[in-house]
Amino acid sequence: MYRTEVNGRPANAEQLAIPAVVNYGHFTSMQVRDGAVRGLAEHLQRLADSTPKLFGTELDTTLVREYLRHAVAGEAAVTARVSVVSPAPWPDPTVPVEPDILITLRAPSEYGGNALRLRSARYERDSPEVKHVGTFGLIHHARAAKLAGFDDALFVSHEGLVSEASIWNVGFFDGSGVLWPQAPMLDGITQQLLRRGLDRLGVPSRTHPVPLADALDQRSAFLCNSGTPGRPIAGIDDTVLTVDPGLTGLLVQAYETNPLDVI
Repeated sequence: MYRTEVNGRPANAEQLAIPAVVNYGHFTSMQVRDGAVRGLAEHLQRLADSTPKLFGTELDTTLVREYLRHAVAGEAAVTARVSVVSPAPWPDPTVPVEPDILITLRAPSEYGGNALRLRSARYERDSPEVKHVGTFGLIHHARAAKLAGFDDALFVSHEGLVSEASIWNVGFFDGSGVLWPQAPMLDGITQQLLRRGLDRLGVPSRTHPVPLADALDQRSAFLCNSGTPGRPIAGIDDTVLTVDPGLTGLLVQAYETNPLDVI
């Protein structure tokens, strides 16, 4: 299922044509359950931080929240993507513009899934701190990994540091604590909530540069994004990692220490 609204109303073809042709904007994705979201404030802050960088204007997050509330009304469980996009072709990008708020609803994601095998790839996204709509590189490297017999790509910076995966953040576990990579990357909302939850549970969590060779020496690893707090990694390149159901359970527990915030 897909349903789309622009600025609080059902989208028409003309409104959707602009973001389809002009690949410029940013977004955040979230799991909505009975009108509530974990980390709602963080999602809104992400949008507020990126809008001046991309469009030169401030974002009215109260209005965004109203649009989101309208879009998900009556939905028990749904994945919502809130995109901030240009309302028309932008002849002079030096002039600030008021962007449109595009909300797309699709089927909800559920925890779980098989452990994934990743192939490392040298790649850094443009403006990696922004969750922008430029996804060519992500899809291209993920496709190349799958063609080579893997499930997804693990990105390694030009300096040789592990950063993130195609649509995921990545973390490592030594049996007692979690290690988050420090590199040019997006600080995902689920990653932020996991750090907070692990701290509440008394589980050590640190952020440090992780060269690829060090990543291959880790006991276990996992992926996280808006759809799941912990997808196990079975291996990276030719290295096999330990798939630990206990780690997956710990990540779910840490994530769920964050309350659901009513939209």
